[in-house]
Amino acid sequence: MNIWSDSFIDGGVVPPECALCVIDPGNHVRFSRNRNPHLAWDDVPHGTQSLVLLCHDPDVPSVGNDVNQPDRVVPLHLPRVDFYHWTLVDIPVALKTLAEGGLSEGVTPQGKTGPLLPFMVKNGTEHQLRQGVNDYTGWFASDPAMAGEYYGYDGPCPPWNDERVHTYIFTLYALDIPRFPLEGRFTGAEARLAIVGHILDEARVFGVYSLNPEVAATLA
Repeated sequence: MNIWSDSFIDGGVVPPECALCVIDPGNHVRFSRNRNPHLAWDDVPHGTQSLVLLCHDPDVPSVGNDVNQPDRVVPLHLPRVDFYHWTLVDIPVALKTLAEGGLSEGVTPQGKTGPLLPFMVKNGTEHQLRQGVNDYTGWFASDPAMAGEYYGYDGPCPPWNDERVHTYIFTLYALDIPRFPLEGRFTGAEARLAIVGHILDEARVFGVYSLNPEVAATLA
C-alpha cells in the first residue's frame, strides 16, 4: 500500500496553508488557513473492508513549563509525547484521494463538529465518514474563547520557542472490518488501540514544521 501528498513531498516541509499557525514577526504566531493536505493512496490489499487515517506529531513536549514562554526555550532533548491532529475512520475502499482543503478550511473556535462527516464519494453516493476529536481539545480547554471539542483536522502549531523540528505523520491503515469499532466520541490514541488486530497493511507519509524562526530557516 502507498500513500502520498501533492501538498508536500515525503519528508518535506508542511506548507503554511496546511498549518493551524504560521510565524508572525510581531507576535510570534498567528492563525493560518488550516487546510487539510491533499492525500492519495493505492495498492490497497485484497480483503480490505475499510480504511482509517491518523495524523500525529510525536515531538510534543512532555512538560509544558517552558512552552511559548519569553526568554526560555523548549530544549531539544526534552522527552516528547504524541499529539493527534486528525482521526478519520470508516473510509470506504472506493475512496482513493482527499483534496487539499476538502475537509478543513480555516480555524474554527470551539472546534469543528463531529463525529459524523457526510462525504460524497466519486461515484456520486454519499458516505458517512466519522472523525475523532484531536488533541487541541485539551490544548484549548483553559481558553474561554477557544475551548470546545475539536473534531477532524487541525494542523501544525508547535511551540514557537521549541528547538526541535516537529514531524507530522499521516498513516493510512487498511482494516479487515467494514466499520470502525468505537462509537460516539473517541480520540486518536483510542482509535489506534481499537484497530489493533484488524490491520491488513499500513502506509505513511510525513512532513516537518517549525514556528521557531531559527529552526524554520534551516528547513527552507
